[in-house]
Amino acid sequence: MATLYPSLEDMKGHQVLQAQAAAGVRTPPTTVVTEKPKLTSGTEPPVLYPNLAELENYMGLTLSSEEIQKNLHPEDNTALTPVGPAPGQLVAPLSGNNAGLRRAEIKPGVREIHLCKDERGKTGLHLKNVDQGIFVQLVKANSPAALVGLRFGDQVLQIDGKNCTGWSSDKAQRALKKANPEKIVMVVRDRPFQRTVTLHKDSTGHVGIVVKKGKIVSLAKDSSAARNGLLINHCICEVNGQNVIGMKDKQLTEVLAGAGNVVTLTIIPTVIYEHMVKRLSSGLVKSSMDHSIPDL
Repeated sequence: MATLYPSLEDMKGHQVLQAQAAAGVRTPPTTVVTEKPKLTSGTEPPVLYPNLAELENYMGLTLSSEEIQKNLHPEDNTALTPVGPAPGQLVAPLSGNNAGLRRAEIKPGVREIHLCKDERGKTGLHLKNVDQGIFVQLVKANSPAALVGLRFGDQVLQIDGKNCTGWSSDKAQRALKKANPEKIVMVVRDRPFQRTVTLHKDSTGHVGIVVKKGKIVSLAKDSSAARNGLLINHCICEVNGQNVIGMKDKQLTEVLAGAGNVVTLTIIPTVIYEHMVKRLSSGLVKSSMDHSIPDL
């Protein structure tokens, strides 16, 4: 299994580090660290990697050896040994342990959640039939659905033990309405129509996209967006795990500006997005959609 990277920049950066390690430029030890080194007061942590002159302003980014040091821990030094990282291990010398990347993660498999209703008997959840499946169309802010971590695009497989395949949108909503207000057991799969793309801002603070009404309409040449395979005719659902559906372009731009140098976008093909929000009032989306930042 190949090594995985959050972004092309992480892959290229790791290749530079490996090349330097192979050349013996202050190569880290090849033994596997089993314990974190005990540091006495005032002692600097060990330097894991060489000074990365090749990565300064790399691909239009502004990077430094110190920044790389912060992103990688002593126990991660096997990433630069001859053996290399374990198969399937995520290696991120540039992205590091980025909170936005973790918040945006689309996890494989299914999970069970327990949902309740508020004092008005509402869950804050709108469901939609797409291709014989039931999907989350809207999660209202501060609702029970928001509190249990449901997100736009999640697929609902079961409600109280009943399979949802083939249900209409109305039947799914009726099932929620009739359910026990104190405990609704749902089986959910994370956002199967969506994918995440991790990008790095350039020295001017941009990732290289033009967005109109939430849709990516253009990519800047040689930008992080272009390098990492971002596509036009896709809608942005989340920025670093924060839902941005229904935001005006100015609001979305502000979220992107405040997102830090590493930005993970969750995107969905426009044709699927438009089908999922069909018959849903745009005013309801703008006024009610949960735009809170998820907990880790």
